[in-house]
Amino acid sequence: MKIRRALISVSNKEGVVELAKQLHEAGVEIISTGGTMKALKAAGIPVTYVSDVTGFPEIMDGRVKTLNPYIHGGILAVRDNPEHVREMEEHKITGIDLVVVNLYPFKETIANPDVELAEAIENIDIGGPAMIRAAAKNFKFVTVVTNPARYGAIAEQVKAAGEVDYRTRMALAQEAFAHTADYDTAIKTYLAEQVKQA
Repeated sequence: MKIRRALISVSNKEGVVELAKQLHEAGVEIISTGGTMKALKAAGIPVTYVSDVTGFPEIMDGRVKTLNPYIHGGILAVRDNPEHVREMEEHKITGIDLVVVNLYPFKETIANPDVELAEAIENIDIGGPAMIRAAAKNFKFVTVVTNPARYGAIAEQVKAAGEVDYRTRMALAQEAFAHTADYDTAIKTYLAEQVKQA
């Protein structure tokens, strides 16, 4: 599964510029969103704005930006299914082979004892978990990375072979589901406390 196109959208930007630089040097096209895109552009790395892919602007204070068939179709398409390939061609959907996403800092936000409920709610990520879960579900064809500690090893595989091996893709998918499960548990626990106080 050659990695030709990557979507990078991270709240924790640790190591992301170096990863993007190495991916670019390996010939990978990079798609990105708001803050991540600005960081990559500032570092001189060519990047395509997600709105240029979807044909739709980020709206509602960024609540809606990646929830779009041009993104999720590109992630979820089963590449050896002729009907999926036909639909990709029909709708001009290009595959996304690598998804590098980490989520809004919900835990860090609620760690502040003075946090207001509205602020906590705004730090519940929607598009991020959707992309992570889509990529993890389709790990046969897509690599998903949620942990910056993995960036170096992933970049090395892409530079050396143009792809990430199957076992690593499966392991990363498991990590991704663990990441979203932990995130949802934190939200569930926080809201349970809010219900008690309401």
